[in-house]
Amino acid sequence: MADSRSLLDTINSPRDLKKLSIRQLETLANECRHELINLISLNGGHFASSLGVTELSVALHHVYNTEKDRIVWDVGHQAYIHKMLTGRRERMNSNRKYGGISGFPKIHESPHDAFGTGHASTSISAAAGIASARDLKGGNEKVIAVIGDGSMTGGMAFEAMNHLGDLKNDVLVILNDNQMAISPSTGGLKTHMVNFTLNKTYNKARRLLWESMSMMNNDLAERAKTSLRRLEDGMKAALTPGAFFEALGLRYFGPIDGHNMGQLVRALREMQQLPHPKLLHVITTKGKGFLPAEENQSDWHAHNGGFDTVTGITAKKEGPSATPKYQEVFGEALVEMALKDPAITAITAAMPTGTSLDMFQKAIPDRFYDVGIAEGHAVTFAAGQALEGLKPVCAIYSTFLQRALDQVIHDVALQNLPVVFAIDRAGLVGEDGPTHHGAFDLSYLHAVPGLTIMAPSDGQELRDMLHTALYHINGPVAIRYPRGSTSGKEMRKNFTALEPGKGRMLKEGTGPVILTLGTMAATALEAGRLLENEGISVEIADMRFLKPLDTALIDRLSASATHIVTLEENSIIGGLGSAVADHLSEASKKTRLLRIGLPDAFVTHGSMTDLYRETGLDAPAVAEKIRLFYTGRES
Repeated sequence: MADSRSLLDTINSPRDLKKLSIRQLETLANECRHELINLISLNGGHFASSLGVTELSVALHHVYNTEKDRIVWDVGHQAYIHKMLTGRRERMNSNRKYGGISGFPKIHESPHDAFGTGHASTSISAAAGIASARDLKGGNEKVIAVIGDGSMTGGMAFEAMNHLGDLKNDVLVILNDNQMAISPSTGGLKTHMVNFTLNKTYNKARRLLWESMSMMNNDLAERAKTSLRRLEDGMKAALTPGAFFEALGLRYFGPIDGHNMGQLVRALREMQQLPHPKLLHVITTKGKGFLPAEENQSDWHAHNGGFDTVTGITAKKEGPSATPKYQEVFGEALVEMALKDPAITAITAAMPTGTSLDMFQKAIPDRFYDVGIAEGHAVTFAAGQALEGLKPVCAIYSTFLQRALDQVIHDVALQNLPVVFAIDRAGLVGEDGPTHHGAFDLSYLHAVPGLTIMAPSDGQELRDMLHTALYHINGPVAIRYPRGSTSGKEMRKNFTALEPGKGRMLKEGTGPVILTLGTMAATALEAGRLLENEGISVEIADMRFLKPLDTALIDRLSASATHIVTLEENSIIGGLGSAVADHLSEASKKTRLLRIGLPDAFVTHGSMTDLYRETGLDAPAVAEKIRLFYTGRES
């Protein structure tokens, strides 16, 4: 009886790919792509990038042995096929779910994940480090970095290539060019250069010629080698974009068709024979094999699921219309002000859609700047604009702003320049997990002198804080807000200036005081209601500002309260709780203090409900902690 299983069903580990023919590898790639489409349609996740590297993923595991060889996936959101082929296919339904596998490579999840990733432009640095350790230990494993053209815009990638060219380690850099940042070569010249750079006869002849030159006298050999290098470099410079990489010390090959399995396998096998740094330029189509994603790559970068696997049409969700997201409120407010103020500019680091600055891009394109994956440059670029009298608003995710802390301190704050940092995805972000949680921005920004730090509790406060930052504060300002929907509270058409460093009372009471910051105000109010049901009357204040801190409000409340609680969606170290503790200590206050925030640990991935429950930031857990604290029974 014929085996009715698919080819993918026979793959239990990457070893099973070694015996497959090119045609079978093509079949396997198609099956992987089909399974990925079904998986994301049900569960959501990163999508178009993994579709684009399906053939490359299969070819890599056919040629290399990841039980020994090391493949570092830049960012790692494109590694879903890699995970399927490395013993995790049966667990892919748990991808990005609480208790399930991660949406990114993770060294503690599988020995086939060579390096934990989640942020861009790190792969070549990691690969260079791994290769240097291999060489010091006398190993012979191969090291490969797979980096997208978007990630190649990050300065760290160029720093790593410059160093790698100097080290001369055997490392293969695969540039996955899906036309999102670097324009690919096309047509006959591309085909010609593929045949030229990957031709075995050419490379064998090149090696023999090189060895023959080495047998000449030193002066003649060096002149001959120099002439050969110039001839080859000239041909590559004329016909390919590889001259730049060659100048950094990496031999350039390609570009090749990243969806041509035969060409990929051939190229990768040739790369195995070359014991020096090299770069293979692979042209792919983001979203390949799923037409809606091919036609609208940015929108299909990631998806929440629930779409038709043929048409891409997403099923409409029943229920009331969704309240606006914080990102949308920010984008609309900024456009509204910028249309009246020609000094306002908008800057982002490859996240126009995620930050809703695409609204600004469409409305005022000549004052919109997407600098690519280069957060440090974005901040200093904004500093330059501010120095010349503009009002730059720099929108960057909390987790990515970490990469530009030196520029925030040195280039903006030290010079007291009026740059507004719109810090998106502050707090927990759900399924993307620890590499993307905005858990540290209050902590790492708190120590920066002269920086005003605000956090809105609803959409209207975000509008008012943005207006305040642009027109009522002389110096740098950070506004942090979460991913997801606002409270749904109706918003005014006009803007109201807030008094810097002044909080507001949300609820009067006679028992413990809750000082909250940002969207934790809603949790504080819900916890307060639960405690009221137990006869504990709480007082709640929305601090609004971490810096300057409303010490007058704290002093007034602590004059009568015996117990103060701070509540924040930030690391327990360095945020609101630390600021209040410092003030109470300096003021010699005897009031007892309980700090509630994210633990001093990396929080896993999962739904927001699961993560709030795990970290003790849901209303019932907050109420329980306050009850035990106030009644003197906390552990």
